[in-house]
Amino acid sequence: MPRPRVTREGVREQRTPGASEGPGGSGGLGDPGGTGGPGDTGGPDVSGGRAAPYGLRVSEARTPHPATPASLSGSAFAAAAPRPVIQRASVRGQVLDALRSALVAGDLAPGEVYSAPALGERFGVSATPVREAMQQLAIEGAVEVVPNRGFRVIRRGARELAELAEIRGLVEMPVMLRLTRTVAAPCWAELRPLAEATVAAASTGDHARYAESDRVFHAAVLALSGNRQLVQLADDLHRRAQWPLAGAPTRRPRADLVADAAQHAALLDALAAEDVATAQSVVRKHFATG
Repeated sequence: MPRPRVTREGVREQRTPGASEGPGGSGGLGDPGGTGGPGDTGGPDVSGGRAAPYGLRVSEARTPHPATPASLSGSAFAAAAPRPVIQRASVRGQVLDALRSALVAGDLAPGEVYSAPALGERFGVSATPVREAMQQLAIEGAVEVVPNRGFRVIRRGARELAELAEIRGLVEMPVMLRLTRTVAAPCWAELRPLAEATVAAASTGDHARYAESDRVFHAAVLALSGNRQLVQLADDLHRRAQWPLAGAPTRRPRADLVADAAQHAALLDALAAEDVATAQSVVRKHFATG
């Protein structure tokens, strides 16, 4: 299917009057400097929103529009797959979200090298926002720079995953247990829709969608502590724990995802009941399985 081209005239028609033009890549699709500037890590929306799906056409529209859901079946970078148009203020931020989702889904395989121009062609943007997004992933430890070639996805083993689970337990568990004494039961009930959203995502077998909803739920729980630095640190650890292992299946079975999602409701029940022992048990098991 021919891929529609976004002309510079088309981009201008969508801009807010008076908006300045940020640094651009080829074809005028540069980062307009909205939410995708330096330091933008595409963190979780604790209100329950989801990151933009990946494998989509990138546009430089100034006025954000709701993202069009995309299926995760098949490779995210299949050249023949139609790409619905989604519009967002930050090209770089959208590409970063797309690459993160592709990592979780296994569409960026551990040990493989990917070039910014090739990925830019798949996304329909210049290599510049892809390169910037990959540099952010390198800071996060997901990829490493290969001079004159691109970026190699880091190969991780089971030991690293176990270490991350241990660290997450040390960071999150004491906070959750403290919240059992300071947060009223009705507040935990307000998080129930986020727990149900993880179950709905898991039931589809969509690994990237489930991973995002899982992170949103954990961020919302920890946000009750009022400690933003804690939420950011825990989210970074959580994201790292979601990357696939080298040599392992790229996608977990749907039954495993559903069982993992069910632990969110069990955790809320334990926290609301101030059942510290059960909460500890659920958290340990949840972190051990990803």
